[in-house]
Amino acid sequence: MKNLVVVLGSLIVAFAFNCFLVPFGILSSGISGIAILLGLLTPFNTGVLNFLLNLPLLVLGYYKLGKTITINTLVCVASLSAFLYIIPEVAITDNMLLSTVFGGGIGGLGVGLILKYSGTSGGLDIIAIIVSRASSFSIGLLLTGMNGIIVLISGFIFDWEIALYTMLSIYITGKMIDTVFTDHVKLTMQIVTTKGQEIREELITSIYRGITMSEGYGGYTQEKKDILMMVLTRYETLHVKDIVRKHDENAFINMYETVEVDGKFHRNIEA
Repeated sequence: MKNLVVVLGSLIVAFAFNCFLVPFGILSSGISGIAILLGLLTPFNTGVLNFLLNLPLLVLGYYKLGKTITINTLVCVASLSAFLYIIPEVAITDNMLLSTVFGGGIGGLGVGLILKYSGTSGGLDIIAIIVSRASSFSIGLLLTGMNGIIVLISGFIFDWEIALYTMLSIYITGKMIDTVFTDHVKLTMQIVTTKGQEIREELITSIYRGITMSEGYGGYTQEKKDILMMVLTRYETLHVKDIVRKHDENAFINMYETVEVDGKFHRNIEA
């Protein structure tokens, strides 16, 4: 199911690129934007460039982010590259402003769906997540900075009008992503299970968050239970639930919104 949604999101993003942004030379954010830039400057197809630029970053993501996210990212990169190759670069409207607004909005919808179902669009998303874990910079700030460089490059190579349209497109894309994918919302998850150690071991290897464990007993059965508590972003909850259900289909999971986190929100990068 997740892979199908990721493929659908990739189709939406490719449609936004080839039918709204690319025909006017408007770039997108991330590696896809770089692929569009190179596609405009060279005879190579945008889809092929997008795939080739993402390959080394996918390898890096596998070692740094874990198997599940990397697999979903690979599905996204492969399907997005295929759709960019298949969908013809034909403008739906002759109005550049309309293309910028709708291209940014539709593209943001696609990326938001991809992120919501434990994937990334590859490229700069992977770099931003890795750098954010090793520093105090937020993912949003890192992506804004890196995408700003793409805008500057487009301004020097083409013209500043294109650069400003690109900036508008990236801004609208970000707003749409925030609407679909509320990654900034933090949740506290409590897991009551009889398979606490098995779940703990897999969570430690695949989730970049601290875990607190305690013992409890069922009020009715008096059966011994393990209680795991962790604070997550909404982005990580689907992955955690998959891990829990893999080991214990009868586990009880309670999630509630966290107002504030004071203290370490993640495990040490060397742990």
